Amino acid sequence: MSCPNVHSGLIVGEQPSETLALMKALRPRTELPLIIKLTPNVANPHEVALAAEEGGADAISLINTLKALAIDPVHRRTWLGAGAGGLSGPAVRPVALAQVRAVSRAVEIPVVGMGGIDDGESALDFILAGARVVAVGTENFRDPRAGIAVQNGLEGALERRGFASLADAQASTLS
Repeated sequence: MSCPNVHSGLIVGEQPSETLALMKALRPRTELPLIIKLTPNVANPHEVALAAEEGGADAISLINTLKALAIDPVHRRTWLGAGAGGLSGPAVRPVALAQVRAVSRAVEIPVVGMGGIDDGESALDFILAGARVVAVGTENFRDPRAGIAVQNGLEGALERRGFASLADAQASTLS
């Protein structure tokens, strides 16, 4: 519901009414969990998340990529296949953290945090911002074992920041 590379993904992901309408069409079609991935390209992501929750989403995942552009310096033209695309990785982490915090405060369903997680410390930041769990995306392109490295690093991050367990960190989200 949030792909920046197709027009319909932007419409659904940016307008709560479109999100709700899609959820009302999807929810009756499956009993499988529906995890809705939101775009960061909106002013009030919590409003879209609330619409997804109202429509029966089981969880919210965020963020997808930020709208971005890259220019080929030699040919002086955009070089992404569709002319533009999405920015991901550590550069989007501050935006992702802010949106995870805003959405997790607005909805009752779990939030999956993602957006630049590349080690245990960044994963813990998402937990403290209100994510129930985290997902590793772009870092997997650099290191296919990134998820394992993040998981292993999370144990050390918890200890360094004084948490006895992941549950303790989840219970102490930022105020």
